[in-house]
Amino acid sequence: MSVPLDRLYNFLHDVCNHRDLIIYGFFPHGSRKITDLRKFVTENNIDDCYKRYEERYQNLSNKKIIFIHDQEPLNFDLYSSPDVFESLYPNFQIMQNQDEFITSMVKSLAEKIMHNLNLKIIFAFLLYKIPVLLVHSEQRSSNLQKYQNIDFVSVYWWCHGVIARDWFRYAQHDVLLSKRMPQQDFLIYNRAWSGTREYRLKFAELVVDHDLYSYCKMGFNSEDSIDYRQHQFQNQKFQTQRQDLEQYFFHNTSDSLASADYCTHDYQTTNLEVVLETLFDDDRLHLTEKILRPIACGHPFILVATQGSLEYLRNYGFKTFHNIIDETYDTIVDPLERLQAILSEMKRIATLPHDAKQQFYDSLRSIAAYNQQRFFSTEWHDQLINEFKENFDSAIDARNKRMQRLFAFPNSESVPII
Repeated sequence: MSVPLDRLYNFLHDVCNHRDLIIYGFFPHGSRKITDLRKFVTENNIDDCYKRYEERYQNLSNKKIIFIHDQEPLNFDLYSSPDVFESLYPNFQIMQNQDEFITSMVKSLAEKIMHNLNLKIIFAFLLYKIPVLLVHSEQRSSNLQKYQNIDFVSVYWWCHGVIARDWFRYAQHDVLLSKRMPQQDFLIYNRAWSGTREYRLKFAELVVDHDLYSYCKMGFNSEDSIDYRQHQFQNQKFQTQRQDLEQYFFHNTSDSLASADYCTHDYQTTNLEVVLETLFDDDRLHLTEKILRPIACGHPFILVATQGSLEYLRNYGFKTFHNIIDETYDTIVDPLERLQAILSEMKRIATLPHDAKQQFYDSLRSIAAYNQQRFFSTEWHDQLINEFKENFDSAIDARNKRMQRLFAFPNSESVPII
């Protein structure tokens, strides 16, 4: 399926009510390649690298540059390497008939200032020291602090909330979702396990070790670029011992777009979704459409995410299940201990006596129904958009003040260089 998001950023452009914005984002959406960082919305084409420096710099300094990085977690270090400059400008020239000495000088300069440019490198050196806006969707972030240290001005908003309302909009009218015929306790989507998702391998092993696999509708993919048995763990606490995980789960053949849709049958035949979020072993708060899918479908959930993520949800008006489910796992800082606490609660639920289990799920569904109503409400949509507008306006004010200081007091630290 296609995931049409360009219109979202055109919508945000209109919400901002500024005619002098230039919006850059990754296309195709979800890409992390610096060469895929492209212009979304602009009135003037200023990307001609052969214009005179003065003309290009004047155009940029009069415009408000926005980088959209709101769908994936920020990764500052990924764009601080001189290799990024090489990928963008393999034959970069600042003059015609440039000799090897000048070329080596340019490369040396790139190595020294890449840390102070990062995403701004798509404009070569023109945005050095120039404040730009960074639209993102994470809180409690050391990566964000690194960007702020080099003149990126934060614009936080929960973009996945608006995106998920579009992707899962039919769930509001899907009468089949209420026709439940549960066959298993837990619905668990477990596709990719590389990178920040490596904890999912340990989760799968713990499901087997706790003898919970028969209670779960859960797939598993033995390969994510490489076989899981060859995976080198960044966090050794997640190191797995089992070599037979694929024998306990059906083979997951879903692609990366699967989370942009929902399967009615999956929700009809399970009682509770255990949501495996993108970030788990991390300090950041960054929730995606993964947690919003069960909410849109009126399904109870346990959230496998970074510490404090349930509180993050409650701050947006959603209810969690702390009076029924032991949600103290959300307060545990250590990721392996948090994961083990979640599995222990799953084990408790799975082994409840039949009548007690029915009463347990009935209690969860009234909260899930409230959350579904909240998800599709105008109030929540307005909260998301108003939050963006407020943060954008504050960022514009901060950006303008920095620009005034930058040009009012020129010195060796503030004058942009080439």
